[in-house]
This record gives sequence, C-alpha cells and structure tokens, in this order.
Amino acid sequence: MQLDLNLLTALDALLEEESVSGAAQRLHLSEPAMSRTLGRIRKVTGDPILIRTGRTMTPTNRAISMREEVRYLVLRSGSVLAPETDLDFAVLERTFTLRCHDALTSVLAPVLVSEAARVAPGVSLRFLGEAPVDTADLGRGAVDLEIGSNATGRDIAREHVADDQLMGLARSGNPTIGAAVDVEKFAAARHVVVSRRGRFRDTLDDTLDTLGHTRVVVASVSSAAAAIEIVRTTDIVVTVASTVSNGVAAETDLRSFALPIQVPRVPVIVGWHRRLDSDLAHRWLRTTVKDAIRSTVGHAR
Repeated sequence: MQLDLNLLTALDALLEEESVSGAAQRLHLSEPAMSRTLGRIRKVTGDPILIRTGRTMTPTNRAISMREEVRYLVLRSGSVLAPETDLDFAVLERTFTLRCHDALTSVLAPVLVSEAARVAPGVSLRFLGEAPVDTADLGRGAVDLEIGSNATGRDIAREHVADDQLMGLARSGNPTIGAAVDVEKFAAARHVVVSRRGRFRDTLDDTLDTLGHTRVVVASVSSAAAAIEIVRTTDIVVTVASTVSNGVAAETDLRSFALPIQVPRVPVIVGWHRRLDSDLAHRWLRTTVKDAIRSTVGHAR
C-alpha cells in the first residue's frame, strides 16, 4: 500500500479540531479540499473517523484510540525531516577514521585527541597511515577524513588548509653536511627517501638535475619515523616537512637545516565525501582538524 504521508498531518488536525472547517483553517486549506482529504482518510482506514452529531462532529472509537499515536507520528516525522541545527557533544558517541602521513599524525594526533576529550568525550579517533596506492575509502565510507588527500572526483570535497616547508634533517655530528650546507655537500651526502610507494626519486631529484647534480639515495622507507631512526644512527640525511624536522630536532641530537635549493612548499589538503557536508558531527571534526593543522603547520599561501 502506498500512502500519502500528508494524510497523517490532515488526520492529526481533524482529530485535534474535531471539525472539517477547523482542520482546514489550521492547515490553510479550503473546506472542500479538507472534506476530500477526510474522504481519502476514511477510504484508507476503513473508518468514518468523524461522524456528524447535530451541528458538531464526533470522533469514532477508532479515531479516539489512534489520536495519541497519530500525534506522536506527526511530531516524530517533523523531527526526522527537519535539518539538524544543534549537536550535544556531551552525549555524542562516534568513531571517526582519519588517514594521513605518519609525520602529520605524530604532530596532529596529540592535539586532536586532547580536543576531543575536552569537547566530546564520547568520540574516538582512529588514525590510519597512508595506503601504498590510492584508494576509494572516502567514497566507501571506510575513511571519514583524509589529510594530504589525493582523492579526486565530483563527490569528494577538498580544501587546501596549509603549506609546509621542506627541511633537511641530519645527525648533529654528521661530517658529510657540516655547519654550512651548500648544493655540493647536499648532493654528495647519502639520502633516505620517505615514500609510501617505495620510490627512490622525488621532486628534489628533478630540481637537482636542473642544477647539474645527482644525489645518492641509499634507502626508501614508507614512514618518516623509520627515516628519522636511520638518520639518528648514521650519516644519512632525510628531507621532511618542517613541522616534523623542527619538532624532532628540538628533542634529540638531530639538527634541521634549510635546503640549499628552491623547492615547492608542500600543500596540506583535507578531503572528505560530500555526503558528509551537512553532518554536524563531521563538520565539527573538519573544523577541529583544520584548526589543528593551522596551529601546527600554518595557513595556506
């Protein structure tokens, strides 16, 4: 059976007013239109609903028995169809999955976990590392937010939130770098590359090629953490985002240094599926993540 849900609203008005004219006025309809609607309700329910007794109309026993349920259904449907306008973080229980490079995770995770605990204690955050290949996890709903997203498509929203600067990182006593790092010393050093796909070349090599230099890459690892451990115990150097290099250098015997070549800044892009645009909880997540990125990395240029 296919039902017109407008009949439920009309039935609620008829039972409340116990009058065709009163219900018509309440719903801004003409009396003939409301009379026709009452006829449809009678046909659907198999009950007169209202019967005339003198100059008034009296609800039937069936109508009286369904009055409270009809009122509840009308109110509930209105609540379901109305747009969300408020979110009670105190009772919000939800798990969000975020995917980003481990270098960003190490910087952002403490900030995000702390903020979630303060604002929405029922929220859990799951951090995933970058996949070795591009995935459709945003579209499938397996990931709520990608930071550093390469996902494309008309259903994927992307926002350029910040730009990070690449910096070199070396052991403080590394003799191949020295105090002043020029192009020759930088190219002559042995390098480890951070690549989720296991590549041994990146944009640095293209820039060095144009300057007539070639660097020696002796290792490729998928995480910045692994690269930093290599740099900590060897004379190998790595190029990472300044957010990572500065933080590590401040806490260890490693030192960061400006690259002796001009390289593009690294854009930090946040991506999500557009079906989550109006989701209030996800909107809060996006805002919180973007604020955390801007406070730790900077703003887009």
